[in-house]
Amino acid sequence: MNIKSKDYKRYADAAAKKSPCAKNCAAAFLVGGLICTIAGALTDIYSYLGANTENAGIYSTVTLIFLAALLTGVGVFDDIAKFAGAGTLVPITGFANAVVSPAIDTKSEGWIFGVGANIFKIAGPVILYGTFSGAIYGVIYYFCTVI
Repeated sequence: MNIKSKDYKRYADAAAKKSPCAKNCAAAFLVGGLICTIAGALTDIYSYLGANTENAGIYSTVTLIFLAALLTGVGVFDDIAKFAGAGTLVPITGFANAVVSPAIDTKSEGWIFGVGANIFKIAGPVILYGTFSGAIYGVIYYFCTVI
């Protein structure tokens, strides 16, 4: 069967499910805002319990990472992500999910060749390019402040 690209595009556009943009944006905004609100509340709770401001922020971050990993492990995070879309990509929770998901998916292949080899499959590029661009920015910043 020989289909021209214009005909295929027309066919694909007709068959594709239309995305409810306003609903998706509202869900992402609400869930992302809720995650950030929880982070703020955790910081306030840790401050109230006696931690200084810097440590309260660290404790809050660690708690969010733990909760995102736990919710990923029990399969709840995926349901939240299906509803909220990009709203769950708040950096800490999204990164925790990106590390835990491949580890869970490949656990049956063993600890070394499954979990160990695949745990950073999704998050690895983020770490690599984040570190690389941070180093480049540091060099540029250094030369801009020296000159």
